[in-house]
Amino acid sequence: MSSEIATIPRERASALGEVPAWLWVGCGVYALLLLTGSKLLADSDTYWQIAVGRWILDHGAVPSVDIYSFTRAGEPWMSSSWLSQVLYAKAYDLAGWTGPAALAAICIAAAFAQLTAILSRRMPATYASVVALAALAVSTQHLLARPHVLVLPVMIAWTNSLMVASERREAPSFWLPLLIALWANLHGGFLFGLVLVGAFALDAVWNAEPARRPMLALRWIAFGIGALAACCVTPYGWGAIQASLKILGLGELLHLIGEWMPADFGRVGPFELSVLALIGAALYAGVRLPPPRIALVLGLLYMALAHVRNVEIFALLLPLAVLTPVASRFGLRAAGAVRLKAAPAMALLVLLCGATWAVARSESIAPPPLQSPAAAVDVLKAHNVKRVLNDLPFGGYLIWRQVPVFIDGRAELYGETFDIDYYRALQLKDVGRFMDLLRTYDIDAVMLEPATPAAKLLDRTGGWQRVYADDYAVVHVRTAN
Repeated sequence: MSSEIATIPRERASALGEVPAWLWVGCGVYALLLLTGSKLLADSDTYWQIAVGRWILDHGAVPSVDIYSFTRAGEPWMSSSWLSQVLYAKAYDLAGWTGPAALAAICIAAAFAQLTAILSRRMPATYASVVALAALAVSTQHLLARPHVLVLPVMIAWTNSLMVASERREAPSFWLPLLIALWANLHGGFLFGLVLVGAFALDAVWNAEPARRPMLALRWIAFGIGALAACCVTPYGWGAIQASLKILGLGELLHLIGEWMPADFGRVGPFELSVLALIGAALYAGVRLPPPRIALVLGLLYMALAHVRNVEIFALLLPLAVLTPVASRFGLRAAGAVRLKAAPAMALLVLLCGATWAVARSESIAPPPLQSPAAAVDVLKAHNVKRVLNDLPFGGYLIWRQVPVFIDGRAELYGETFDIDYYRALQLKDVGRFMDLLRTYDIDAVMLEPATPAAKLLDRTGGWQRVYADDYAVVHVRTAN
């Protein structure tokens, strides 16, 4: 009896030891995100992303004009994330709100598992896992059930393939553009993938022998042309690139959208601490990088400092950019590879599938009330209003409830001038402009957040009556004169 008991711990340890670090990280990240699944839905854009996906499935086509607002109805609009929207819509149909949250969690977990696996080839798995988890901590602010997280595994695979080709002083495989074609259909950020081609091409040519540089440069140029052509393999063709460039050309408006704002070093958070720690470590350890890698690192840092939405790109790609130089500088070596055994891996996956099913059955995952003003919209519908001037965070939910919106998160549709005028009006930086909006667009109801200055102005404006208010929304309707 005692001998049997003594053998059990050894068997368990052996089974656990047959699971590689990258799988532990992936499963752990997925389980963590599933437990906090509602936080993945803390963005009103998720509502309209799913609504667009449903429209695509119902009509068997992608939208080419706006069908959700009354301020831009019928104007040209392309959904550059159409494939992600379809995937989110199917996930919602399959498992309610657990579906989109689980889909986002799977892709996020896959990205960090990939990062761990790549790092583990040049350093001990423990170090690789610590770096991956640190990257996760830095990225949490922008991990939401939106198209950009579905493309994270594609971005990691694309970057690693370019890096490997560069370090081998050769051009990437000409099958690789298929990956960026997938990226172009999932999310408009594929333009960054083209920038990475240039960065790693420079790295490859810089470090190649002088005699090989001209031919190597030509092969990378040919690859870049192929990648550019692959980006046009979307329902919109060349229009996908134009749509992505339109977002980047929003000018001053980008400084008013939270995720496009620059990093704030007036407070200390995971990103700020990581930047300071990395600078301190580089100064102390004397890490040296080749000039092309220095340019890549500075570029990633600039992107993260300029727009907080790029912080996860910085966190995921910086370890890849410095992997080889740092591993060589400190003499890091990968430990013996742990071969993936089917039985323990399947046990982990079955456990996670069971947990996902249980969470879906419990219906514990749902968007927070701040993005889901159901009672306020019920009041709007009860008053049979036609034109609602809404606060931006309510746009997604109004689309979900099939209420034509004044504005929503599609900034590229509304444009810089319209959005800035709207912002100044609701913040009462231009009171006359706010009253003009009410008249010009024949507004018969206004739905704003309680803290929005325009909501308080309507309380004191003749011809308007407050008919509903809670902690999240205030509704005014026009009264008969």
